[in-house]
Amino acid sequence: MLEGHPIFTLPKGYGGPTGQSEESLELSANTLKKSMLEGPLEDGLPLSGRRQVMVLKDSDLIVAAGCELRVTSLSDSKLGRSTNKSFKILNTPNIQFGIHQLALNPSGKLIAVAGAYQVAVVVLPRAGYSKLVPSSVDCKSIQVGSFYHYSHSSSPIAKIEWHPWGEAGSTLMVMTVDGKLREYDISVDTEEPQQVLSFVPEKKTSKSYLAEDPAEREVASFTLGKGKADWGPLTVYAVMRSGDIYAICPYMPQNASVPSSYVHALECFISAKQEFLSQGTSSGTSALSTLYDYQRKYVTALLKQLPPGTVYPAISRSFSMHPPMTIKSQPMRQGPFLLQPSPRSLEDSEGGDATDIAYLAFIRDDDDEDAGETERLGIVIVTHQDGKVDVCLDVEKVEARWENKQDKSQDLPMLAVYECIDLGLISMLKQTYPLSSGTPILDLLQANHPVLSMDPIHDDTVYVYHAFGVHVLDFGDLLQCLTNGLRADDDDDDGVALNQALQKSAGTHVVPLLNTYSVDRRCSNPIIAISVPNDVYLSYSILILTSVFRFTSFPLNLRTDLSLSRTAPDLPDQNKTSETEDFLAPIEGPSAYISLLGTEPFVPPPALSRPSGLPSNPRIVVGTPNTKTEFVLTPETLRYLGSTIEGLTSQIHEVILAYKATEVRAELQAKEFERQQQKCGAMLDLIEQLGGSRNSEVKERLERIREEYRALASRLDHRLQALMQQASPKLSEYETKWFEELRRMKAEIAGAGRYDEQSLAARTSLLKREYDRMLPSLSGMAAKEAERKKHLNESGLGLSQAFQFGGRSNQERTKIAELEEEIVKMASKLELSLARPPSLRESQND
Repeated sequence: MLEGHPIFTLPKGYGGPTGQSEESLELSANTLKKSMLEGPLEDGLPLSGRRQVMVLKDSDLIVAAGCELRVTSLSDSKLGRSTNKSFKILNTPNIQFGIHQLALNPSGKLIAVAGAYQVAVVVLPRAGYSKLVPSSVDCKSIQVGSFYHYSHSSSPIAKIEWHPWGEAGSTLMVMTVDGKLREYDISVDTEEPQQVLSFVPEKKTSKSYLAEDPAEREVASFTLGKGKADWGPLTVYAVMRSGDIYAICPYMPQNASVPSSYVHALECFISAKQEFLSQGTSSGTSALSTLYDYQRKYVTALLKQLPPGTVYPAISRSFSMHPPMTIKSQPMRQGPFLLQPSPRSLEDSEGGDATDIAYLAFIRDDDDEDAGETERLGIVIVTHQDGKVDVCLDVEKVEARWENKQDKSQDLPMLAVYECIDLGLISMLKQTYPLSSGTPILDLLQANHPVLSMDPIHDDTVYVYHAFGVHVLDFGDLLQCLTNGLRADDDDDDGVALNQALQKSAGTHVVPLLNTYSVDRRCSNPIIAISVPNDVYLSYSILILTSVFRFTSFPLNLRTDLSLSRTAPDLPDQNKTSETEDFLAPIEGPSAYISLLGTEPFVPPPALSRPSGLPSNPRIVVGTPNTKTEFVLTPETLRYLGSTIEGLTSQIHEVILAYKATEVRAELQAKEFERQQQKCGAMLDLIEQLGGSRNSEVKERLERIREEYRALASRLDHRLQALMQQASPKLSEYETKWFEELRRMKAEIAGAGRYDEQSLAARTSLLKREYDRMLPSLSGMAAKEAERKKHLNESGLGLSQAFQFGGRSNQERTKIAELEEEIVKMASKLELSLARPPSLRESQND
């Protein structure tokens, strides 16, 4: 659909006979030297730094080409409404700088654009712009913070992002390299920031020499925390170029729209902390008590901003809030985080600078049962220039802290390093040797800037795009392992189950998706943008754009939630009851039927199963040289072809082995099916025998057993009677009394003679005769009473009179109840016991 679309034409000044060549947009030894000499460009297209020049607004694709914004509708092309491929240019006179980053606000009405030093906000056109005749659409654009972000003298822009809780989606956060995070509310003031957070303290003047790495004072990126009932959504994480991670909590936009359920959940979280702290008697209890008191004041101020009548639990709604001013101290910068154990360094790497950070929280809204486990699954991902990706677990959640001059002994927060991922960039570059210029080929990593991009549909999928291609990180297996381990750890206090689950984890699944490095030309086309559609009109896929504006797309497969809700096979199911375990339990000994397939289900080989839909080999997208030269076969080319052929050959062998294993399994299933058919036939013959001749034989045998049982029972009675006569030929005293009692009861019931009127039988017959005699008269009286009630109902009181009588009756009943209470009180004072009042006796009888 987007193949050959004109929206991906090169920006003005590139291409053609008068413009710069495409080679200037590629990353090579020549362009690397030029960019290092010239420094960061204000109007041009840089080779390094954060780049995101393509975003999707529903079904509209927005691409930034130099200083120009282009937009096209993909829904028209998808539905076949438009045969010609075209785009519109957004006319924004205020944007006179090269656009490096695009960020769409939550409402989809505004888009923030950032260059090397400047930031602006553009109001997007309304739907129907594609039907306009002109090729350009006038849009309102506003310069943001022109005093702080304008020229080369200001600090470069590190990252821009819209806050998800900003009121009306108008809160824009701008992070500069000097560590200043400025919050702009576009609907209030675009020149002055509403709040400023500083992640780099001011340098103190000192006469002594202090060795300090400049990378420790330059921010590479930032991200917002996540959570459901903790301080995660109010936490900002920042990573320095040196790899140090800092956090500031609490942070809330000046004009925020916060869900009421989060405020109530945070209050419960702090209450539980204070209750647990009140049970301890350690020395650090006083300091923590002061901290939790500050947190209580903060949350109480948030609760006061909720409308009256907002209770929990109830339907969550977002309400307008402002940061509490009850605490005068500023939020404290926490860090640097201790990474335990220390992340390992890659082989042949001098340790590249950190480039980006992201926070993942696997919280599912429809899974309330596992909320206790999943809400603790916070993962911090940090990328580096050399292709290393650190995956850290946020085991100790960051809590709100404020600057306190009295208490300076604060422990550093900690992140548990789970694994270090190698994207294989160093090994890929080492396969080639530099040209005659003498520049080491690994120096190309200096212009590498990996960026993390989240999948909008699946939270466990992260895309990493860099100067040499795109990689996909799948955290599904890791998430499932941690979830099962935490669930088992709740039942096991020793933590053995959690350790076993972590040892069995396979780690993050890394898939190379795209490779833009040319071994022959020793250059690469850096990836400048990726986007994943989240619209019903567009298929689920990933869109990739290179620095020379070559477009590539990959279709993706949607997954169901069943894959994340399944139970681990190696963990016992605690929900099974003893009844289900004993139901149709097999007898001891060998099984009557043993299947050829075994007890474990068949798992398809990995070579044949690709649930994500991604290719097994990365697609190679490299530029072509402009000069028409013959292809020269070099040792590097042969080496690359040999390694590629070796990889393809191994994959072919894996596919052949997987095919053979699958074929063997199919044959085994066919044999097992034949065995089961034969076994079913034998079972049907046995059932027919049991229902035919053998059934009559069993009935005859049962009849003989019954006759023998009757004979044995009769013999047993005779034998028992004989034994009783031998043991006691005369009646005992108690037996005599028992027989006399029986005779007396018989005389009382039947009477002494035939005409005894005092017997129970005679009196019963007399009562029956009297009842039969009185029944007709009673029936007549009942009929007359029914007619009288019917007449009274027809000519009875009116509705108003009945209400008056009812009200008067209620008043009298109230007086009677009060009088009963007074009597009971007087009796209790006089220590007298009274019977129950009539009202209580009536209620008890009812």
